Amino acid sequence: MVMDTIQIRLMPVLVERIDTLVKTGVYGSRSDAIRDAVRHFFWHNEAGTISKKGQSVEVVRKARRQLSKQKINLAEINKF
Repeated sequence: MVMDTIQIRLMPVLVERIDTLVKTGVYGSRSDAIRDAVRHFFWHNEAGTISKKGQSVEVVRKARRQLSKQKINLAEINKF
């Protein structure tokens, strides 16, 4: 999967907290932690189905597998 690159600025205290998660092995990198936070944000606000505890990666992968089996009409989706 091709991903876009973005630059963000965070307060030092947030970077320290992310670094702690990486150092303790919760995440493999800062990028992994931030991607997971973004997933949590969108899933919580749009679907409301992912717990705020733990990583959402497996939940997202499972949802992708399920969605990949469904026929999706992109024209219909892109109207929004």
